[in-house]
Amino acid sequence: MAAYKDEKRKTWYVQFYYTDWDGKRKKKWKRGFETKREALSWERNFVLKAGGTADVAMKDFYSMYKEDVFSRMRLNTWMTKEHMIETKILPFFGEMKLTEITPLNITKWHTILLNAKKEDGGNFADTYLKTIHVQLSAMLNHAVKNYGLHENPCRAVERIGSNRGEEIEFWSKEQYLKFSKAIMDKDVSFYAFQILYWCGIRIGELRALTKGDFDINKKTLRIDKSTQTIKGEDIVTKPKTASGVRTIAMPDFLADQMEEYFLLIEDTPDDKPIFPRSKAYFHTEMTRGSKIAGVPRIRVHALRHSHVSLLIEMGFSAVDIAKRVGHSSISITLDYAHMFPSKQDEMAKRLNRERDDSNGQGTETSEL
Repeated sequence: MAAYKDEKRKTWYVQFYYTDWDGKRKKKWKRGFETKREALSWERNFVLKAGGTADVAMKDFYSMYKEDVFSRMRLNTWMTKEHMIETKILPFFGEMKLTEITPLNITKWHTILLNAKKEDGGNFADTYLKTIHVQLSAMLNHAVKNYGLHENPCRAVERIGSNRGEEIEFWSKEQYLKFSKAIMDKDVSFYAFQILYWCGIRIGELRALTKGDFDINKKTLRIDKSTQTIKGEDIVTKPKTASGVRTIAMPDFLADQMEEYFLLIEDTPDDKPIFPRSKAYFHTEMTRGSKIAGVPRIRVHALRHSHVSLLIEMGFSAVDIAKRVGHSSISITLDYAHMFPSKQDEMAKRLNRERDDSNGQGTETSEL
């Protein structure tokens, strides 16, 4: 490999032949690199990608993986993955070629993760350990599908971590009503938390809401965007998942309350956020309102859990709840089931009534 200096433009370029995945020999030219190192790195990655080979170090594959998947993700989602890969995966696998990663390597890596400590001295949560393992597996699956890796060695290793983290926290309806009264002194807080609790939307979805998202006559709320704070800047993106785009039916009282709120903010343009506050503001208000109301302090996101728990208690199906809150699968909604006490006794009593009702209709018997 070689890189050449373009004296006129004061930049570097590469010019080379390569063999593509179909075995055809082709010529490639690329200019405009600021350094020789950047030019050579681009050439190396291009040749590896064009040839569809897995005979590449994980650290080099990482740049190829990023190029392939970055455009399909929300920025904050990629940043989470990026941190995980660069701090938990590359330090161990970075110098290994993909073809050299074995189940034994992964098992040794698991041991390191299980013994690793956070800054506060504690161990990583089971859910986080599982997420790290899944990220490595996703990268290797990508290599199998697109770069000729024979198989994913993660499949031969038992996962670490767990799907179930700490018990899901939530408020009962009575606890929320106490909280809502406690924060009525601030209009933005009161109406924002009403939407969060009674509609079950995410905090990012709330912060992106505009007047145009509401149809007061139809009593509906349209969710099709989310506000994410990235490096101190608010960026409006699509919802977290495709299923996050949805129309939510509001209860009558909430539609009336939002109509009242719009009168209070009548100078706000229809395309501007109606709750122009940071995430930190809402976290602070959760602390303030919880203290005044005398209820346990929960996370802002736990209001979404509270909405789901209320709907389950009211008897709505997992399918209907998933559509309302924008869960990507029903299984996510079913994860909340453990929050509720067993209803086996109630089921048995209702089955008794069903049988008694049937016998009460009368059945003819024949005499022998």
